[in-house]
Amino acid sequence: MGSIPKINAPLRIAILECDTGLPKALEKYKRYGAISSALLESGAEAAGLTKGDLEITMWDVVNEVGKFPSLEDVDGVFLTGSKHDSFASNPWTNALVSFTEKVLAQTRVKLIGVCFGHQIIGRAMGAKVGRNDSQGWEVSVTDVDLTTKGKAVFEGKDVLSIYQMHKDIVFNHPPGVQLLGSTSRCKVQGMFVPGRVFTVQGHPEFTEEILVEILEVRHEQGVFGDEIYEEAMKRVGRKHDGLMVGKRFVEFLMDR
Repeated sequence: MGSIPKINAPLRIAILECDTGLPKALEKYKRYGAISSALLESGAEAAGLTKGDLEITMWDVVNEVGKFPSLEDVDGVFLTGSKHDSFASNPWTNALVSFTEKVLAQTRVKLIGVCFGHQIIGRAMGAKVGRNDSQGWEVSVTDVDLTTKGKAVFEGKDVLSIYQMHKDIVFNHPPGVQLLGSTSRCKVQGMFVPGRVFTVQGHPEFTEEILVEILEVRHEQGVFGDEIYEEAMKRVGRKHDGLMVGKRFVEFLMDR
């Protein structure tokens, strides 16, 4: 087996932080974007690279409205998850959608999105996004049934196990976009455009520790009743494919 070719320069990735995070997670990671950065760094190592092969910047798009990276300075843009509504009309969300449309209008810089980021990319491509009132919340480690394209993207797996934490969805994948997978609660679990766009509805960047904190806080707030909370906690420690998804994100940015 041949050696993995070296990349000529660091992969320049802009992480657009669409949330601020909860206290325990922030105590460990310091800022919300660092959770996604950790996924990308682990994914790079799994792909045979080093952390030094990535040049990651973070952009607080919620609190610094309209401040985005120059596309000339990046190779990829990563949209994080968020507690906020992807279908909202407010200054920072509208600015984020407009910037995403700008990225989509060119062909060099690639787009990656998780959960809220997946939905924002869908919205920018003209898909309907909104509350999934008929199916409700999808939480904790969940099995996603992969399409033929999804199996090819995710290393031949038939089912992708991934953390979920959402009640909002992309209702339909836009024309020209390849669907990666579905669940009974959410038809569009991932979208793919070769060399352009790679999204998942789940949270590959989450750890058990992060998910437990979210579940506990939302249970205490009354967002989750006892039944949803207890059932989700039973699955929170299950094996999941987050690292493999992170690896595939990095390989996507490298055109592998």
